[in-house]
Amino acid sequence: MHSKQSTPLATPSSTAPQNSIANIIKKCVTLLQICVSSKLQLKQVHAFSIKHGVPLSNPDFGKHLIYGIVTLSASMSYAHKIFSFIQDPNIFTWNTMIRGYAESENPSPAYELYNKMHYSCIKPDTHTYPFLLKAIAKMADVRLGEMVHSVALRNGFESLLFVQNGLVHMYGRPNEALTLLREMCFEGVSPDGFTMVGLFSACAELGALALGRRAHVYMSKIGLGENINVNNALLDFYAKCGSIREAKKVFDDMEERNMVSWSSLIVGLAVNGFGKEALECFKEMEREGFMPGEATFVGVLYACSHCGMVDEGYNYFRRMTNEYKIVPKIEHFGCMVDLLGRAGLVKEAYEYIQNMPMLPGAVIWRTLLGACTTHGHSGLADIARTKLLQLEPKHSGDFVLLSNLYASKQRWLDVQRVRRTMVGERVKKIPGHSFVELGNHVHEFYMGDRSHPQNEEIYAMLVEITKKLKQEGYVPRTENVLMDIEEEEKENALSYHSEKIAIAFMLINTPPTTPIRVIKNLRVCADCHLVIKLTSKVFNREIVVRDRSRFHHFKDGDCSCRDYW
Repeated sequence: MHSKQSTPLATPSSTAPQNSIANIIKKCVTLLQICVSSKLQLKQVHAFSIKHGVPLSNPDFGKHLIYGIVTLSASMSYAHKIFSFIQDPNIFTWNTMIRGYAESENPSPAYELYNKMHYSCIKPDTHTYPFLLKAIAKMADVRLGEMVHSVALRNGFESLLFVQNGLVHMYGRPNEALTLLREMCFEGVSPDGFTMVGLFSACAELGALALGRRAHVYMSKIGLGENINVNNALLDFYAKCGSIREAKKVFDDMEERNMVSWSSLIVGLAVNGFGKEALECFKEMEREGFMPGEATFVGVLYACSHCGMVDEGYNYFRRMTNEYKIVPKIEHFGCMVDLLGRAGLVKEAYEYIQNMPMLPGAVIWRTLLGACTTHGHSGLADIARTKLLQLEPKHSGDFVLLSNLYASKQRWLDVQRVRRTMVGERVKKIPGHSFVELGNHVHEFYMGDRSHPQNEEIYAMLVEITKKLKQEGYVPRTENVLMDIEEEEKENALSYHSEKIAIAFMLINTPPTTPIRVIKNLRVCADCHLVIKLTSKVFNREIVVRDRSRFHHFKDGDCSCRDYW
């Protein structure tokens, strides 16, 4: 006699004839395939199988049960427990488990399962690598991705379209993604909708407007012009490249729109500085009869936040909860904290966090810390940093924000303490860099970068820019150099920020009056903002800069953000 297990997944002590069990398994599989539409129904079928003696080790029922769990986004711990009981699971079951983890909040077990497949002598198939690469993309582990890439190549899977799509998505390094896409075309592999979405995403991250425009033409030629997912990605691409007019045209030309389309346009208008237009778009969406969802209101609140519309933000938050009965999520509360923080209402932002109906996560506290750094609230910054040490103790951005705040207050001993901690904890600062597109190539520059073949010309242009701007009354804002060095050294440090180098490069290599577009991974400092405003006037150039938080459209010495960012 076997003792009865305490787990609810235990097999009952009673048994049934084999032919009866086979019929029950067939019935349960049918129920899972055509009748189960909720997690509750799935568990009811599972309970029915246990009650009627279906063994947990049965691979046929197990694979369909796990497929149902993954498809319904149920708990992966539940799926894993089922998986551990199955005797000799086949490749379909392994792939389903990898897919489930890839689509979950914790994707790392997908790679662990992949390794166990090899130990179990199960060979990966055409479905394994797309799911695995999706998990690795979420993990943002490029080295691991490169290793899996090499194994896929060795096993002969790299030429498969879905594997190539996975590789494009996995390399958050867009230059490599674009190279991979070109290789696809040379080998005669026709891109599909998923590929084009990946391409537009890569172009958006790099700010590769010309390349994206050509891809837009190509998309229409191969018959993807009516694909709603591709059109949404195209709309998002134009918005993220600062071409909001083209984004609006894509939206207007779409025969079919969904909430992603509306939300993308609302956010696009907001980050490009058109907050009022974003809210008008929201009103039009309501008139069209679309029911706004959680994501839509994230876009609306984002618009209010980036345009300083505090009262409007509170009003829309109330409408979301009272009128549309949407329960606010952490993203909505985060937008409200950001709204208050950007407006300089740092104490109010802290009080708002304290009154939230849920525990604030690291992003919320980091938003507060950023506001404290911008507006000089060192007391609240220490509180935010203490919370972040408990949640994400090794996030490099937090150390940098705190160090910058102390430096702005000339608390150099505290600056040294923070930097010593970074060294001791092996926390590396993310370097600032900027992208520009020229002649089908994306050029990347770092602060003080001297690696470009046109290095001498670029630095000569930087000297020329500074000379002309000083004639216009420019005085370097050395308070933005958060180092304990001499004033002259501070001026030199300011001259070599990555966006200034990128703009100098474009001034050399493009015809007069040609617009310049720059993508920067960090927030534009106040000195660079002033320099670019004056450069747009002195050199008669429209300059569009996308930094970490929003777009800046510089023209004739003014910026679309009205110095609010």
